[in-house]
Amino acid sequence: MLKAEHIRKTYNAGKKVALDDFSIHVPKGSIYGLLGPNGAGKTSFIRIINQITQADSGEIQINGEKLNPNHIKNIGYMPEERGLYKNMTVGDQLLYFGELKGMSKNDALAEAKKWFDKLHIDQWWKKKLSELSKGMAQKIQFVVTVLHRPHLLILDEPFSGFDPVNANLIKDQIIELKNNGTTIILSTHRMESVEEMCDYVALINNSKKIIDGRVFDVREKFKKNIFGITLSEVNDSHLESFKNKYGIFNITNENNLVSFDLKNETDQNNILLDLVNVGKVRAFEERIPSMNEVFINAVSNHS
Repeated sequence: MLKAEHIRKTYNAGKKVALDDFSIHVPKGSIYGLLGPNGAGKTSFIRIINQITQADSGEIQINGEKLNPNHIKNIGYMPEERGLYKNMTVGDQLLYFGELKGMSKNDALAEAKKWFDKLHIDQWWKKKLSELSKGMAQKIQFVVTVLHRPHLLILDEPFSGFDPVNANLIKDQIIELKNNGTTIILSTHRMESVEEMCDYVALINNSKKIIDGRVFDVREKFKKNIFGITLSEVNDSHLESFKNKYGIFNITNENNLVSFDLKNETDQNNILLDLVNVGKVRAFEERIPSMNEVFINAVSNHS
């Protein structure tokens, strides 16, 4: 859907580098996580896609075509700093923004009503934005972003200001949009959302891409061959022998369950065979690092 090749963007007459040889490929119909610490270059890239600013060099293609003004009508952008009119009614804003994206008034009205039903906000049509709470205003911003049925949806911190119930509601709507063919770029610091929602990720730090790929593959890359094990009905002498052989750590003994970790790169089946003699195996799992752990480790190693 979107291909960015060798993007470079600088500010202050080239003194500040925001993006340096940045390239990503965003598959059609996927959710692509764009991650990085504050100031890494994420917003600069998003602004280039939306043609708010231009890259110094490099090229972006959408569906095989070089990025051009005709693509704007097929892009939906929800910025972190929201941009609605506080003294304008919700209904008027939705019709206004829909028409800006090329929709007829009737089409915008029908689409808005559909989203109002989905998000349970029918009673807000005649309210001014200033009368709504931050979370309620966030829902309106989301509807404005998706109203024109964009092919490419760019969401910058879409869950900011939402309580857990409404954050989950918006998450479900984003996943439904993806399942219906919308391609989504998600920029967020909520790593749990990345694990739950994203198919692919790219991590930017200090203007450079340092990681990209499928979420599962990225997490696998950072694993350390550590396994978590829980046993019951433990034979203490056999446990001691197992400990001497494998060097277990983080041992706990609660409610007649013994839990521990071990680091080992040999065949997992051999470990399981030895465990059978120690006690009854209640849990055996490889510790795959979370995206939060990946984020912290990758940024720390690249700083």
